[in-house]
Amino acid sequence: MPARAQDLLTDAVVIGAGPVGLFQVFQLGLQGLQAHVIDALPALGGQCAQLYGDKAIYDIPALPTCNGHELVQRLVEQCAPFAPQWHLGQLVSSLARQADGRFEVTTAQGTRLLARTVFIAAGVGAFMPRPLALAGLEPFVGQQIFYAFNTADMLAGRQVVIHGGGETAVAQVIEVASLPAAQRPSSITLHHRRDAFEAPPDMLEQLHSLRQQGQVQVAIGQVTGLDIHPDTQQLRALTLLTPNGQTQQLPVDVLLVKLGLVPRLGPLADWGLALERKQIEVNTATFATSSPGIYAVGDIVTYPGKRKLLVCGFHEATLAAFAAAEYLSGQTLPLEYTSSSTRLQQRLGLLETAYKSAAYQKPTGSLP
Repeated sequence: MPARAQDLLTDAVVIGAGPVGLFQVFQLGLQGLQAHVIDALPALGGQCAQLYGDKAIYDIPALPTCNGHELVQRLVEQCAPFAPQWHLGQLVSSLARQADGRFEVTTAQGTRLLARTVFIAAGVGAFMPRPLALAGLEPFVGQQIFYAFNTADMLAGRQVVIHGGGETAVAQVIEVASLPAAQRPSSITLHHRRDAFEAPPDMLEQLHSLRQQGQVQVAIGQVTGLDIHPDTQQLRALTLLTPNGQTQQLPVDVLLVKLGLVPRLGPLADWGLALERKQIEVNTATFATSSPGIYAVGDIVTYPGKRKLLVCGFHEATLAAFAAAEYLSGQTLPLEYTSSSTRLQQRLGLLETAYKSAAYQKPTGSLP
């Protein structure tokens, strides 16, 4: 299929914006390959940032300790010289090889890319919001029930219920309670099956303070049904079964479901790649999959001796980038070092700066 005006053309599409995916972008940049990055989550960092953002990591080379957010920030800074293009909050819906050998990668949100190579760094799969298991929800999802909201204006003056008992639910309560007066709901209720929440101590202290001040209410009980207005057919309340066996109606205009994230292999299973127990089989010399031009790295891959560690994923991304560069050029490339290669230093932007001393100056960048 010929390229269309709206197509995004690139050397590589990296599926997954976790630490290994970010390092893959860096290694591709060193090889002179430009990358677009797709991730189902709305922010960079993948599982590392979403689930372990504030937890200490001790096994990253040259960093005795850092947390998940710090690691992601450093990786983003490292690949910034190569100006990757981010497509966040998008789930890859299809991948198909074209007649000219390129890959058409499309997302459920309508983004279409034509890439010479594809790198799957999807961890254990695309992280998706854990759904609320309750019959009859479907007509209200995206109308009154949300797993994420794009604008705080939709909450203004409304009865907002936040459902969940973990860190994401508590964080959402604190965020909503901190909105400016013009965007603030008429009421904020945190709903969970029990009056115990799992979150960092400082967040639990903020929640306690909001409850003491009357800014946030807490409703305890199991959701057993929905109360629908007979005339407007709008959701007006949740039916709860309280711990003492009583039935309670919890008024709601907007329900924010915050039950954490779960990995989903999704359409990747239909791409014709050799799989073993939902993991991609690769050649450990190149980290190529069974489909030429498609590479896989990180926790999504399997091979004898595989260890699900970040440092192993970084190694895999390095070999995959070398292999892709040779695949595209059709020749074996010389090994170069960033400490001595003029070409690599030019790609990093180091030689464009007039040094006042011979000291190395780290390239800078910031989160998009």
